[in-house]
Amino acid sequence: MLATGVRPGTGGSLGCVIRDFYARFKVMIHEVTKFGIVGILAFVITIAVTNALHSGAKMSPVMSTTIATIIATIFAFIGNRNWAFKHRRGEKLGREGLLFLIFNGIGLLIQVGVVFIAQHGFGQHGTLALNVALIVGVGIATLFRLYCYHRWVFNAAPAGPPAAEQLEPETTGF
Repeated sequence: MLATGVRPGTGGSLGCVIRDFYARFKVMIHEVTKFGIVGILAFVITIAVTNALHSGAKMSPVMSTTIATIIATIFAFIGNRNWAFKHRRGEKLGREGLLFLIFNGIGLLIQVGVVFIAQHGFGQHGTLALNVALIVGVGIATLFRLYCYHRWVFNAAPAGPPAAEQLEPETTGF
């Protein structure tokens, strides 16, 4: 018995707890990580295009946010369908695409709504205020989208982890 009161080999060590947690939530951990990477890239697209359209092309904050979000949404659909949720996607591209568009439309309304409130509700018209409102809106919309994608869009049950994500080496019997 160890000083901690846990017998060796009984699974009470921190390493075993982490390994058990990872084994239980491996697919979800990979989905959330990949969703996050796609989301970060879409976020960069949203910020860059919004600022380019607002500062460079002198578009309104709401219009520049809307156009940037549509561009980022197209990128996100491709990335999420073909990478983050690849093992969950069904064969019905039309159904997935329609649901993706509906939930991203709601996400767009969330983002634009936050920008609109900052602009018209609080009277904040500067570039810094636009970017802060955009970041808050993207954060809220991202949580909404993650839930919806996992629950309704890419919801085909995975048969198991994709071959490229199996982390344990396969044994050949030699």
